[in-house]
Amino acid sequence: MHGERTTMAGADWRSEQAYPDAKTTEAVDLAWEWLRRNPEYQRDYRLLVRSGHSSAMADHFRRKWGLSFRR
Repeated sequence: MHGERTTMAGADWRSEQAYPDAKTTEAVDLAWEWLRRNPEYQRDYRLLVRSGHSSAMADHFRRKWGLSFRR
């Protein structure tokens, strides 16, 4: 993830200043902003965290949401 995403995660989502200019934002950044607000994604993420990041749960999470994680 880009550095901006880490900063934006704690930002006030209602503030225009919390986001980069939409004309220069990359598609991956817009996709992340949509995904992290998705209630189903949030629920699945909480389940993943509660599972202790079991490999089976992590694999299911990655496949369902089309994500890949750096080691």
